[in-house]
Amino acid sequence: MKKKILGAMIILFLVILLVVSVSVQYTEVEALSKYGSRGSEVSTIQEKLKRWGYYNGSVDGIYGSQTVTAVKKFQQKNGLTVDGIAGTKTLNAMGITSNSSSSGSSSNNSSNVNLLARLIYGEARGETYTGQVAVGAVVLNRVKSSKFPNSVSSVIYQSGAFDAVSDGQINMNPDSTARKAAQDAMNGWDPSYGAIYYFNPSTATNKWIWSRPMTVTIGKHRFCK
Repeated sequence: MKKKILGAMIILFLVILLVVSVSVQYTEVEALSKYGSRGSEVSTIQEKLKRWGYYNGSVDGIYGSQTVTAVKKFQQKNGLTVDGIAGTKTLNAMGITSNSSSSGSSSNNSSNVNLLARLIYGEARGETYTGQVAVGAVVLNRVKSSKFPNSVSSVIYQSGAFDAVSDGQINMNPDSTARKAAQDAMNGWDPSYGAIYYFNPSTATNKWIWSRPMTVTIGKHRFCK
């Protein structure tokens, strides 16, 4: 009888171990679910990484090994955990709002949009809508560049970077157009074609800025790299 009870206990113990093992494996797979994911968010990730030079594959909406490698490169350059998973922090750094983002990250994204809108309003409120989005894109391109700080606020408030900060126009309340332009820039629209500088040719006196390769001219602003 004792042998039967002992045998039953051993079998029960093995069953419990099996259940725990399967549960752990499932959790690990779930945690790595970005690999193999498909959809519009993956396409957005690929588009951004391709534009920034991290990804050379097709924008097919499939989170394969090339996408994982590209995400790792992006994470490494931006001081994030290098795991190849496009989690909340990585998506925020890319300017992507995920449906699964926490309320905290949503609040952070809203703060970035508001600050970017204030910068756009101060720098380019007299420009066309495309021109305003382009100014916002320059800020975000700087965030992605190793030559500049890696956050929206740090880029905007970098000493001497923007006249709107120097003269206090950054503190003005942006209008709905500037807010929409900021959101479009955060969502990945880049009419500046990767520019990290812009200036007004009619007023610029700095010889160095004139030496920068131009990407496009929109309204009164010349955008360059």
